[in-house]
Amino acid sequence: MYRIKLTVLAFLVFYCLLVIPVSGGVNSVMQKTHETEQNSFKDAANFGFSPLATGKENVVALQKAVDRGGTIIVSIPGTYKMAGTVYIGSNTSLIFGNNISLKKVNEGRDFTHVFLNKGALTKTYDKHISIEGLHIIVNGIDKDMTEVYGLRGQLAFFYIKDLIIKHFRCYDLAGSQFCIQVCTFEDIIIDDVIIHGKKDGIHLGRGTRFTIRNGVFKCFDDAIALNAHDYATSNPELGWIENGIVENCYDLNEEKTVGYFCRILAGAWLDWTPDMEVQHSDAVVSNGRLYRIQEKPDGTIYKSETQPKHKSGSQKLDGINWVVVQDDITYTAGVRNVSFRNIFLEKPRIGFSIHFDNDKFSRSYYPGAEIPVQEQLTFDNIRVLYDEPINLISVNTPVDILTISNSSIRDNTIKFHGNKAMTNYLKTQINIYGCTFRKDGKLKLITNSVKGKEIILKTNSNIALKDNFSATVVPGDGKVIVESDLTGLKDKKVFSKDAQK
Repeated sequence: MYRIKLTVLAFLVFYCLLVIPVSGGVNSVMQKTHETEQNSFKDAANFGFSPLATGKENVVALQKAVDRGGTIIVSIPGTYKMAGTVYIGSNTSLIFGNNISLKKVNEGRDFTHVFLNKGALTKTYDKHISIEGLHIIVNGIDKDMTEVYGLRGQLAFFYIKDLIIKHFRCYDLAGSQFCIQVCTFEDIIIDDVIIHGKKDGIHLGRGTRFTIRNGVFKCFDDAIALNAHDYATSNPELGWIENGIVENCYDLNEEKTVGYFCRILAGAWLDWTPDMEVQHSDAVVSNGRLYRIQEKPDGTIYKSETQPKHKSGSQKLDGINWVVVQDDITYTAGVRNVSFRNIFLEKPRIGFSIHFDNDKFSRSYYPGAEIPVQEQLTFDNIRVLYDEPINLISVNTPVDILTISNSSIRDNTIKFHGNKAMTNYLKTQINIYGCTFRKDGKLKLITNSVKGKEIILKTNSNIALKDNFSATVVPGDGKVIVESDLTGLKDKKVFSKDAQK
């Protein structure tokens, strides 16, 4: 018996020496168990998330689920009340099954976001987040901002890398909040969305590498806003939006509208100087930071005599409310290296506005600042589906080159016009090829009202469907140099006031 006990004890010792070091010991086993829990699929119902629960109960339950990370599934059909924001961290996927909606409700207070990433509150990047199958019912709960100044999306992400939003729906967007808003990002995909309502559908701030595809929009305001600059109340940071694709999207018709299918917004600002004149939304660089003015948008011009130097938050100086926006310094903002393709424009409004603001709400360009040149914008297979004479592209910022290909154009002009704060809009080249022109009669292909503006137009391999079609350009006080295959432009080389004389 004694020998048997020794043999068993020896075997146990040998097993422990053999197994535990290989597996990393007890701590490693516990770590692997934790990792398994993090990566496992979890049903939100197990945390109390239910169509029968109150909005407050559902927020608490879903927050408990997403705090575990991994993949959270909402599988029970129904409408789930939501009375507050759920905060999502890194390495988290939310999957909503069919016939499931999240309905905003007021149970004591209005709120802004249905979902917001955790890092938005500390300007810390979250990574690898995906949301699939989400349907938001706004239900009139429309509070423009709560946690982050300038962040107003129903679904919002700020400081985010590797984000996927897929199979998203919202049919009742109200007038204050954007539907999807993302700012300060890397690598995002927004795929398969239907958005109806009164405000911007998808609103991007600064970031790089993005894809927006398979979208159906019926929005009173912009369907898509690439707002590198913006109103102080509409984006939390400023910078460049670059290296992106917008494809397979539809701009549906409705009776009333403002905005555009896509707003492409640029801006520039200066270092703070004593006695500089500023207004609401102006930006300045000071003490290694970027500051903006947050005052009433009433057109008041302020004289700044005291330099803003505070490190965070807001401070009132000379009666001006200065707010710290960001610590990384840039003097320009704009959009570059972005392609639009397979876009169907049913709503009779300007398709693409390459844009500066200059009003009481925002002054995109501060006089004398570095000129922000928006770069390399391409438009492929753009289908105009209405007959009204409306600008296809409206340009009031410097832009280096526009390429339009394989598109269907009716009575649609490319219009260049100015911004009162800027005098030099630099040269723009336009390349148009493989397009179908459906106008019956004369088309003003390009109109210009910018003094001294030079435009170089090249067209080839295009088709006019009507026998009496002809194209012309209106140079205004600028100059348009033409090399074209279009009737009306074939023998013309230079259009200008002097050339016309």
